Amino acid sequence: MTFNTRTRVKTPDRGRSLRVAYIMSRFPKLTETFVLYEMLAVERLGVQVEVYPLLRQREDAVHDDARPLVERAHYHPFISIPIILAQFSFLFRRPGAYCRTWWEVLSGTWGSWNFFIGALGIFPKAVRFAYEMERQGIDHVHAHFANHPAVAALVIHRLTGIPFSFTAHAHDLHVERRMLGAKVRASKFAVTVSEFNRRIMLEECDPPSGSKVRVIHCGVDPDAFANDRRPEPDRPLEIVCVAALRELKGHRYLIEACQRLHERGVSFRCHLIGDGPLRPQIESQIASSNLQHCVFVHGGLTRPDVMATLAASDVAVLASVKTSSGRWEGIPVALMEAMAAGLPVVASATSGIPELVQDGRSGTLVPPEDAVAIADALELMARDRARAAQMGAAGRERVLRDFNQHASALELAKLFAVT
Repeated sequence: MTFNTRTRVKTPDRGRSLRVAYIMSRFPKLTETFVLYEMLAVERLGVQVEVYPLLRQREDAVHDDARPLVERAHYHPFISIPIILAQFSFLFRRPGAYCRTWWEVLSGTWGSWNFFIGALGIFPKAVRFAYEMERQGIDHVHAHFANHPAVAALVIHRLTGIPFSFTAHAHDLHVERRMLGAKVRASKFAVTVSEFNRRIMLEECDPPSGSKVRVIHCGVDPDAFANDRRPEPDRPLEIVCVAALRELKGHRYLIEACQRLHERGVSFRCHLIGDGPLRPQIESQIASSNLQHCVFVHGGLTRPDVMATLAASDVAVLASVKTSSGRWEGIPVALMEAMAAGLPVVASATSGIPELVQDGRSGTLVPPEDAVAIADALELMARDRARAAQMGAAGRERVLRDFNQHASALELAKLFAVT
């Protein structure tokens, strides 16, 4: 499937390029490359993108593609002279809108420590964003995540009238949905990444607002992950898992499955790409299972290194679970990237994952928290490399057709431009 790279999205009056401000919680964040590459894809359509992070993320590794956006991003502390001046500007020019918005946000978040304290922290900064966006002539604001970034977008809309939208992903929707209905009502449109999520959002919306909610997959660039894969039945099965080392990703069950594979005499190597708070526990589990020779923790890697690891792998695994706090997956971009690279996948049959992975065709879906099922699926792929390769090819076709970043970016950009 190909897309015309010369397509350009302009403002309805055709007088100039469309100007869109993106708001996200943290930037640049290694585990949220889907935000970065969506912005870059939208820019390729001729849209002028401005980046407004709520916080500057400090990472040991930063994607090279993120650096130009980092250099021009609008970073602000929680309080500063420019932020204070922006408050006085709106108090003088639009005192009613300023006070009503404070009341709407604080009353709407009351009862949730996370949302209320977050609102107190981000409101002044959002007012500064509004001040700057007016002067930049921003046409539309898009927030990634339905929690704090969407609140900031709502504040900007109330103060300036600039239309906004937001994308709901996973934890921002599954654990707590404070003010979600109000955000959808005030938005131009609301996006989520799966039908599973869309059903959750509709529960919070009145019927007229519900019509604004639509599914647009984040998608990946399939050309970037193209790979001429050939089955190599004589080598150890190369397993890769690209995921933050957090409870949600279920690494403990993957390591248990690796222990079972080792006991069954299956030759393999498993590569864990990612970092996070559970790294000490995961490394301890690997050591206690005597798997140091075949399970490796690589930490966070840049995109080229991730792509190189995918190209050298035979199968990707994501053993996602529902966490003790109620978090679910959305549709993990890491799975899309693995499938775009022609890898068959083994993944949990949970949340929106079955909307991506076709069980028995592009991979194997297993019950959450089931190490035996993971081991069984991996053993079958180790024994039948040709069948695994067929699944990988089917997965790549699936991504090309339904999870293509170019198509998703074009759909978003057209929605931004609609009056």
